[in-house]
Amino acid sequence: MLDSLRILVRRCLRGDQGAMRALVEQFEGRVFGLCCRMLGNRHDAEDAAQETFIRVLQSLGRWDSSREFEPWLFAIAANRCRSALSARKRRPNQQPIVDHPAEQTESLDEDARQLAEEVGNGLQRLRWEYREAFVLFHEQGLCYEEIAEIIQRPLGTVKTWIHRARRELMEYLIERNALPESEHAVRNV
Repeated sequence: MLDSLRILVRRCLRGDQGAMRALVEQFEGRVFGLCCRMLGNRHDAEDAAQETFIRVLQSLGRWDSSREFEPWLFAIAANRCRSALSARKRRPNQQPIVDHPAEQTESLDEDARQLAEEVGNGLQRLRWEYREAFVLFHEQGLCYEEIAEIIQRPLGTVKTWIHRARRELMEYLIERNALPESEHAVRNV
């Protein structure tokens, strides 16, 4: 896959509009998902995802093709989310809105839908650093080392933040009675 990605990037660098479109289409779902989870607001996530791809296409020449592409891409997306959160703090009366794309929730039954909403609300209550590490690990499927590279923190810090995010999210879900009774025993995630 890395070889086909390198070919696609070379085509993008030559100005091939079709290749640029293909690159965006290949990663847009995962980037939008990351932005949506990090920002908790669909509109802000769409803006951050769009800004991410603008930056990626402008910076493709600086990508080290001997390294994995996705950590580089997600680092740019995470930076765009940080910028959006910083800008949000300067705007008055912003309330985080958990917005789940319809295609993800249509097939869920009501209990699962409520749990998904509670998880989304719980994620928004986590410290930014915990949430970022948690989403990159659990939703984007990146390994600890890739996350450490993206967020520029030591490996041990990444592991600690993910553990704390899991613990705090579980505590929140238990507090909200969002988990079945059998799940309450699983406090040490």
